[in-house]
Amino acid sequence: MPGPSLRLMALSVHERELFLAEPHIAALSVSVGPDCGPLTVPIWYQYTPGGEAWVLTSPDSRKARLIEQAGRFSLMVQRIEPTVRYVSVEGPATRTAPRTDELLLEMSQRYLRPDKVQSYIEYAKTQLADEVALYMQPQRWLSADLGAL
Repeated sequence: MPGPSLRLMALSVHERELFLAEPHIAALSVSVGPDCGPLTVPIWYQYTPGGEAWVLTSPDSRKARLIEQAGRFSLMVQRIEPTVRYVSVEGPATRTAPRTDELLLEMSQRYLRPDKVQSYIEYAKTQLADEVALYMQPQRWLSADLGAL
């Protein structure tokens, strides 16, 4: 007796942008070069529908140097409940800007419980003081909802 079939449904533009705007942990990928697979690392990110996606990192980090060389990067987010869903977005790195207190607060509030935000901000200001925001203009999207498995 055959089991239930897998139903793969692409997300609409509105659905994929709203999903990317949720506070998932992203997998950031950037090309390392022709003889190696991409560098892929977990990262906090921010995205507002219709806008740029951005991440915070040290300007001396391997990912920042590779993004500068490649001129583009990808983010992929997923969930497994209530349905298996993913969104992957790739595009050009559009700009780099110094991290501001406002960006740090926005990212911290996105990912941390309210009672943890201030201590993380204090940590970041002393231990991660040289961070920059790397922005990406979403250009190519892949998305699907596999339904309840």
